Amino acid sequence: MENLLKVIVITLNNQRYGINVQQILSIEKMQEITRVPRTSEFIKGVINLRGETIPVIDLKERLQLETSEPTNQSRILVIQVDAVTVGLIVDSATDVLDIDTNEIERASEMAGIVNEKYIAGIAKRAEELLLLLNLQTILNFEETEEVIQLEKVEEE
Repeated sequence: MENLLKVIVITLNNQRYGINVQQILSIEKMQEITRVPRTSEFIKGVINLRGETIPVIDLKERLQLETSEPTNQSRILVIQVDAVTVGLIVDSATDVLDIDTNEIERASEMAGIVNEKYIAGIAKRAEELLLLLNLQTILNFEETEEVIQLEKVEEE
């Protein structure tokens, strides 16, 4: 029996990426984000989601991609990594795919082509190559510590 990885397909600047569905708590429409002073540029602020304060990161800025204004298709993916909940702004969330793990090539095998730090693997599908994001390194908690600290203070 084949091993399947279920991913949500997101877009950033018309490029499709995959995120492991097990890390996603919800997909939300864009909403007002309250700016938090003296945080990294890619940290846009916080939102109130069903009574919970969630830090929000612009994923395009975090990956050093060309940024653009949010549209009606833009979404906030609420994810959880290592017991920390964060929102990621993406251009859209379009599909849920089952990917055979045998179709996934490790990013380290593409050395020099892809910044493997942010890529968990590359799914070789018939119609496309889908970059699978490594949320653990994207969220590099040393850089986002100020927001995570804010979240912990409010929980106390």
